Amino acid sequence: MELIEAFADETVFRNDDNGYTVLVVKCGKTRVSAVGILPPINNGEKLKITGEWVEHPVYGKQIKVHSAEIEQPTTLSGIEKYLASGMIRGVGPATAKLLIKHFGEDTLDVLFARPDRLLEVPGIGAKRAQMIQESYAEQAQQREAMIFLQSYGVTPALAVKIFKRYGENVKQVINQNPYRLVEDVEGIGFKSADKIAASLGIGRDSEYRLSAGIKYMLQEATGSAGHCYLPREVLVSASQQLLGNDTEDIERVLDTLILSRHVTAQMLPLEDGEEVNAVYLPGIFRAEVDVARRLSELMAAMPDTMATDISAQIDELESMEGITFHPQQRQAVEKAVTSGMTVITGGPGTGKTTIIKCIIKLLGVGGEIALAAPTGRAAKRMSEACGMEARTIHRLLEYGGEMGDFARNEDYPLEMNTLIIDEMSMVDINLMRSLLRAIVPGTRLIMVGDADQLPSVGAGNVLGDILSSKVVPSVMLTEIFRQDEKSMIVYNAHRINRGEAPRLNAKGSDFFFERAASPVEAAKQIVSLLGTRLPNFLKLDPVRQMQVLSPTKKGDCGVWMLNQMLQQEFNPKRPGKAERVRGDTTFREGDKVMQTRNNYSLEWKKEGVFGWEDGQGVFNGDIGFVTEIDEVDRTIKVQFDDERVATYEGSDVEDLELAYCISVHKSQGSEFPVVVMPAVGGPPMLLTRNLLYTAVTRARQMVMIVGREAAIDQMIRNVNTKKRYSALSYRLRLLQEL
Repeated sequence: MELIEAFADETVFRNDDNGYTVLVVKCGKTRVSAVGILPPINNGEKLKITGEWVEHPVYGKQIKVHSAEIEQPTTLSGIEKYLASGMIRGVGPATAKLLIKHFGEDTLDVLFARPDRLLEVPGIGAKRAQMIQESYAEQAQQREAMIFLQSYGVTPALAVKIFKRYGENVKQVINQNPYRLVEDVEGIGFKSADKIAASLGIGRDSEYRLSAGIKYMLQEATGSAGHCYLPREVLVSASQQLLGNDTEDIERVLDTLILSRHVTAQMLPLEDGEEVNAVYLPGIFRAEVDVARRLSELMAAMPDTMATDISAQIDELESMEGITFHPQQRQAVEKAVTSGMTVITGGPGTGKTTIIKCIIKLLGVGGEIALAAPTGRAAKRMSEACGMEARTIHRLLEYGGEMGDFARNEDYPLEMNTLIIDEMSMVDINLMRSLLRAIVPGTRLIMVGDADQLPSVGAGNVLGDILSSKVVPSVMLTEIFRQDEKSMIVYNAHRINRGEAPRLNAKGSDFFFERAASPVEAAKQIVSLLGTRLPNFLKLDPVRQMQVLSPTKKGDCGVWMLNQMLQQEFNPKRPGKAERVRGDTTFREGDKVMQTRNNYSLEWKKEGVFGWEDGQGVFNGDIGFVTEIDEVDRTIKVQFDDERVATYEGSDVEDLELAYCISVHKSQGSEFPVVVMPAVGGPPMLLTRNLLYTAVTRARQMVMIVGREAAIDQMIRNVNTKKRYSALSYRLRLLQEL
């Protein structure tokens, strides 16, 4: 090992996900490359690098970094480079020159100890001075924390998250119990915490370790797989594989967790007469029990206003509208209007929207009706189809606050006679609980959805469980009532749902297939289709009116690769176009982007009839476009489909992804004029019939599948959708029997 002192001169490459960096440093007058895992380093900073010299076959002599200490720059040129690097919000190259000119070598001391003196510099006001001081102080603390964390193998990206959660208390928290990271910090898995714990000398048999491992397996089951619980034997087996400890030790610690109420266990009956010992996270258990109870209460409390002669009213509506309802449609309307709660489910073209519009007209006289859907895109589509405002469930419940609390609840309930929820397949158990808490018994609840689509991303199988319980009045629509004679989208969707191969490339149709020899070839063909062929044929905007959906994230036809290729096609790097790099992703002004998690506190503005409307909350699946990137403040401004404009700064940017291509799961609740999808094979657990069905039913005007017929057949045959462990159906039946 050799120790060298050098000054950072240029970052040639950096991967924020793992910290791997290629850094050009100056040793005297010599410039050399330092490569390895490093924290973010600004130009001009002085480094003490410990490493070994290696000879790269292409790039020549390099120092392979083992560790690096960072010192603040002391020379005027070094300080200016450091400040001009863009790492401190509110300071760019021009401001760096002004600061150096005014304070000279004392500049960094002023930033640290006398930030009030920044007001002496022309052009820096109180607000900007505070931003600069706070950013500088945070960066100094963050640097210290990141160096500490990386000594335990934590990646820089995760180190930033940990620092955001614990601040200056990072060392104290981690030295006391590193397994807290698993529960407290999103993105920190058990293995990362386990590695830190091992470095601190915490043994493999530690109660901290075993407890954290068991709870982590439950969190993964609910967060990634959508389960509400795990059978005890499944949980113990999975925990044993993760931890490597004896089953007896895991059983013992699990019993302790149950007794201390850190997890909840309950015996549940199975359909075959057997029982399962179900283990829940307490919050999910309470949500499932509460949803069952509140649904039962709503069914028991009939609405005050019930239609008397509904048949005659439907006859009159048919006469006025010049339509004739199919018996299935008529049955759905009658049940919805005369019941306290109803589920209406069916595939595309089965008349769900027609039924909702009819219900609105029948109940609209003297009754207050509200429409809602789980996502912004689904709510917007519902509004357009029904001719009245539909809100997201989050907006209906008036979300807000850092933790995403809803203002509407038992103490401040919703005020309406009838609530119609569309796209119910997307509603998970936690969102359903929040919704039901705000509904007063006596309110009519009508739930509409497609039970054959993918289940919710979050925990639970709410729509499927309600239907399987056979407790709630429901109507399943199977007849295709309205369909353009030339349209094959609806026809093929129902064929796929029945397990039959779709008809491809029928003359004059809107459902096409293009063969590709390999995933790489399929990806190139998709770019070509959107780049020239489809826009020329359909006269549609390829970015705003066409959507690429992929079954997978990884691979040559996965979301990540296709996004890079499509960004290069539609929004390549150009002089004067602002950018911001985050890990392997480069965001540019004009990019199509998606929010990937619920952020309840992110503020937005929206221009309305009476001026600008302010609000909070951007949600998983919201799609928009980057309108502005401030390279000095490192902020990204995004305008979403419903005209909301949000400004992303700091760690908020981690929730954005490019959206030229999105996963089929993320497309739920949305419709697009044109859907293009690769079908090139892949993991059977991902390539299922209901995934293909969900993708096809997102399109209004055209479906284009690129790949191999065998891959389509593979998806249609694969009905082995992963079972979700949930007990809502059982709880509803039990309450009905009481």
